[in-house]
Amino acid sequence: MTDRPTARAAKAVLAARLADDPGVTGVGLARREAGYVLQVDLADPRAGGRVPGAVDGVAVVTRVVGPVSTLPTT
Repeated sequence: MTDRPTARAAKAVLAARLADDPGVTGVGLARREAGYVLQVDLADPRAGGRVPGAVDGVAVVTRVVGPVSTLPTT
């Protein structure tokens, strides 16, 4: 079971590692029955091959959300 502080520390490591990957739109925490996992949102499913399965013992899951853009201002 992964607790929140451990997952948050691993998130910082993973976010830095994937910061320049154009296929990744976000890195966050997700709660599961066995604690927390890292969730990586992808614009392109092919980017999933560049995402590790775990970071510092914390499991990593991916979710394809498609491209993300900002809303126009009014």
